[in-house]
Amino acid sequence: MSNLFAEGNKLILRQGDSVLWLTAHGNGLRVRQTRLAQMPPADWAFEDIPAESAEPYIKIEDGTAVISNGGIEARINAEGWISFYNKKGELLLEEFYRNRNNLLRYCVPFGINARELKPITGTSDYKLTARFEAKPGECIWGMGQYQDGLLNKKGAVLELAHRNAQASIPFYISSRGYGFLWNNPAVGTAAFAENITEWKAFCTDKLDYWVTAGDTPRDILRSYMNVTGKPPMMPEYGLGYWQSKLRYRSQEELLNVAREHKRRGLPMDVIVVDFFHWPLQGDWKFDASLWPNPEEMVKELKEMGIELMVSIWPTVDHRSENYGKMASKGLLLKFDRGENVNMTWMGNTVFYDATHPEARSFVWDTAKKNYFDMGIKIFWLDEAEPEGIYDFDLYRYYLGPALKVTGIYPNMYAKGFYDGMKAEGMENPLNLVRCGWAGIQKYGALLWSGDIYSSFRSLREQVAAGLSIAMAGVAWWASDIGGFIGGDPENPDFVELLIRWFQFGCFSPVMRMHGERYPIKRVGPEYIDGVRQFGTGRDNEVWSFGEDGYEIMKKYILMREKLRPYVRGLMENAHTTGDPAIRPLIYEFPQDKNCEEISDEYMFGADLLVAPVLELGARKREVYLPCGEVWTNAATGEKYSGGTVVNTDAPLDVIPLFLRGGAKLPL
Repeated sequence: MSNLFAEGNKLILRQGDSVLWLTAHGNGLRVRQTRLAQMPPADWAFEDIPAESAEPYIKIEDGTAVISNGGIEARINAEGWISFYNKKGELLLEEFYRNRNNLLRYCVPFGINARELKPITGTSDYKLTARFEAKPGECIWGMGQYQDGLLNKKGAVLELAHRNAQASIPFYISSRGYGFLWNNPAVGTAAFAENITEWKAFCTDKLDYWVTAGDTPRDILRSYMNVTGKPPMMPEYGLGYWQSKLRYRSQEELLNVAREHKRRGLPMDVIVVDFFHWPLQGDWKFDASLWPNPEEMVKELKEMGIELMVSIWPTVDHRSENYGKMASKGLLLKFDRGENVNMTWMGNTVFYDATHPEARSFVWDTAKKNYFDMGIKIFWLDEAEPEGIYDFDLYRYYLGPALKVTGIYPNMYAKGFYDGMKAEGMENPLNLVRCGWAGIQKYGALLWSGDIYSSFRSLREQVAAGLSIAMAGVAWWASDIGGFIGGDPENPDFVELLIRWFQFGCFSPVMRMHGERYPIKRVGPEYIDGVRQFGTGRDNEVWSFGEDGYEIMKKYILMREKLRPYVRGLMENAHTTGDPAIRPLIYEFPQDKNCEEISDEYMFGADLLVAPVLELGARKREVYLPCGEVWTNAATGEKYSGGTVVNTDAPLDVIPLFLRGGAKLPL
C-alpha cells in the first residue's frame, strides 16, 4: 500500500511509525498526527459540537495529494510537506521546509522537521514541535488574553498556559486570510517570530490543528465559532449594571447596598456575594452566622429586579465536610510527588478535578442544593486556571498529566455548571469564569480579565486583552472596573482612573464594578472556631468616591440602561453568528490597513466606535476614523469623513464616541 492514500473522507499519510490524517471539519481542514498505534480520539475544542458531514475533494497523483473543503485546500508534496491555499489559489500558510530531504531546494542539511513528535523516555507521550514558514507583514489577531497591550501578536512569544489574568485560547486570525486553531490543551509555547512560526507542546500524544480560510476576519471567526460553538443568548440580567466589591461580608450589608441603589433610582441587574461567605472552602454553602436567611435575601433582591451571583471556588479545605467524600472517590487533583496541597491561603486546600465527570456532578449537586434551589441562577466560577499550581509537572487530572491537559480545566469547570443548569431547565445559563480555553463560549461563560492592577497602564492593557479575546471567539468578556489590586478611594488620581474605567465598562459586553480598594478593612475576629476569617474591602459603590465622581458614574449607568436594546441586539448576534460585542476596527473595516494594529479604540457592535481615555489628566485624545464612512461625534454632532485622525475633546465626564454612517443611539 502507498504511504499516501484516501480512506473515506480522510487523506492519510504514513511516514515510518507515524500516521497523519487530513480531514474536512466544518469549513476547514483538521490535521492530526501521532506515533501511537491508534489516533487518540479526544476532540478537545470540538467537544459537544456535532461535526458537519463534509465530503472533501481528494486527489492523489504521482505521490502528491490535494484535499479541499469549503474555501481551503491543502497540498502534500512528494516529501510529505503540507501547504494551504484559498479558493483563489493564493498561498496562506506552509510548513517549515528545512528537513534533510529538501537538499535540492536548499542544499543545506539542517534536519529540522516541520512536525516533530519526540518520545518522552519511559512514557507513551511525546514532546511536540510544529513549525511553519513566517511571512513578512503578517498580522496575528486573537490567542486569548495576555497582559501585553498587543493587538497584533506578530513578533510575540506566548505561553500556552493559564494564569491569573492570562487565558490561553490558541486560535488566531491572520491578515493573510486564514484562521488557525492549535487544538491541544497541553502546556507549551507559541512563537510568531520573523523567521519562523513555532508551536510547542511539552507533553502530548498527537499533533492536532485546524485551518480555515475566509475573505474577512468576520468570515474566519464565524467558521471557527461553527466548529467550537456559539454562546447561548445572554439573559436579560446580563445586559445592565453589575455591582460587586471585595467583599460584602454579611447578608445585611449586601441588602443595604441594593436598597440604597434603588432609593437613588439607579438600575442594577446583578449584585455579588464574593468569596469566603462559606464556613470552609469546599463546603459550597453560606455561613449561617452571617447569611442567616438566603432565601429571603434572594426573594427581596428579585422583588427589586436584581439577581444574586455567588462565588464558587474549586478549592477544598482538608477540614471541609466534603473533603473526605471527594478524596475517597478520587475526585480531587492528584500529585506525582509531594503533599496533596495546592494552596495554603486561608487553609490547606486542594482543587477538585473538573476534568472528572463524577467530580463535576458532585460539585454541581452540592451547589444546586445550597444555592440554586434557593433561586440563585448565576455563579462566579473563580480560580479557574486553576491558580497557584503553575508547576505543571507536579500533578495530574482524571484526563492525564497536567502538562498534557491543563488547558481544558476552566472549560470543564464551566461545563459542570452549564450542564447542571441546563438539566434544571435553564435555557440560557450565564456564569462568570476567570479563565477559559478554546470553545469555552459554548458553556455560557463570561470571562473576565482577572486580578489586574489599578493603573492607567493596566486599563490600556485591558482594552487590547478584550479585543484579543474577542478575536479568539469569546463574545462575553469584562474587566474589574477600576482594577482589582489597589486603588485608594481617597486619592483623586484613582478616582479619575475609576471614572475612565467606568466609561470603558459601559461599552464592554458586561458592565461590572469590582475591586478590593486599598487599604482592605478587617471587620470582626480573625479566627472563629479555629477557622481564619476574611475581612471586607473598602466601600466600592458609585457614591463612595465623591459627589462629582458619583454624578459621572450615574450618567453612565443610566446610559447603559438606555443602550439595553442595542446591547441585547449585540448578544442576539453573538448567539446566532458568533460575532463578538466588542471588535477591533479591522473586524468591521478589513480593507483599511490603518486599522490592523490599532489597540486603543474599537467598535461596540457595528454602529459605535469607542475611544477610551487611557492617560491620567488627558482631556483630549486622537481618534482614527476608518475609511469608507461618515462619522458623527456623539457628544457634539460634528461629522467627519473616514480615513482621518481627529483630536477630540474628552472632558472627565466624556468618553469619545463616534456613530457610523446614519446610526442613531441614545448617547
